[in-house]
Amino acid sequence: MPIRYSYSDIKKITGGFKEKLGEGGFGSVYKGKLRSGKLAAIKVLNKSKTNGQDFINEVATIGRIHHTNVVQLIGFCAERSKQALIYEFMSNGSLNNYMCHQEGSISLSWEKLCEISLGVAYGIEYLHQGCDMQILHFDIKPHNILLDENFTPKISDFGLAKFYPTKGNIASLTAARGTIGYMAPELFYKNIGRLSYKADVYSFGMLILEMADKRKNVNAVAEHLSEDYYPFWVHDQLSRGNLAIEDTTEEENIIARKMILTGLWCIQMQPCDRPPMNKVVEMLEGDLESLELPPRPVLFPIGSVTTDGGELSSKLGDFTESSSLIENPS
Repeated sequence: MPIRYSYSDIKKITGGFKEKLGEGGFGSVYKGKLRSGKLAAIKVLNKSKTNGQDFINEVATIGRIHHTNVVQLIGFCAERSKQALIYEFMSNGSLNNYMCHQEGSISLSWEKLCEISLGVAYGIEYLHQGCDMQILHFDIKPHNILLDENFTPKISDFGLAKFYPTKGNIASLTAARGTIGYMAPELFYKNIGRLSYKADVYSFGMLILEMADKRKNVNAVAEHLSEDYYPFWVHDQLSRGNLAIEDTTEEENIIARKMILTGLWCIQMQPCDRPPMNKVVEMLEGDLESLELPPRPVLFPIGSVTTDGGELSSKLGDFTESSSLIENPS
């Protein structure tokens, strides 16, 4: 189990919060060194932003997880209003750093991108099927995939996670959670299907399509009418048989197509049409010839979008969901 630290310990570990690694709505992350000499990342939560629930979720969820592709929680601090989480330090930062075309940024090879996507798939599969509780992450995106010194991916940030018995009780979710562009459509539209682990499958599909595109993810809602929306464009290219991936060897081309086809299967509108994560792993590890082109992805269920005076309107603001979360992931 994670070790409990005092707030004075946290100040010592971080050298008085000397080196900030990042900042978000949750608070700030600092680099630190434990008494053993091991480097750590310390996430200090902003109390006013969290009301304690994200903190409780993260400790309760990640504290019981031990997997190569899930970041390890070393300890925590809960001292009155002071809350912090101590993680293993990931020297290569988040995957998001390698998906921006910025000057001086490192471009990852297709082989490395596939290794990372496969590692993330293994991690999500473990969360869904490998624990005594079924853990739904609800926020799979590049910012939450951390990379160690060997670029081994580790899933992080379990503030939005929910976990349930793999058998028995039925639970419900009453508010949408996640990041626009990666959130499954059933989080918005109640008529699509039950909310389940398939929401993480959708987010993973968007993640690896973004990796294949090698550019920043665009807001899926804002670009729903654009020819440039990548899932539409790449599916059309594949269906016509003329997808040419520039500057790649034959082997890299196979890897890219396999990632793209797997991603397109994962982002199908209906949850029942998306593969479970153990099948996703098989798709990424298997032969390209065994993968068929799925139906063209859609952004909105039939009847959910209407045009009024030339302006698009939708039920995107309807966040209520009370369907069962429990579904057998086999």
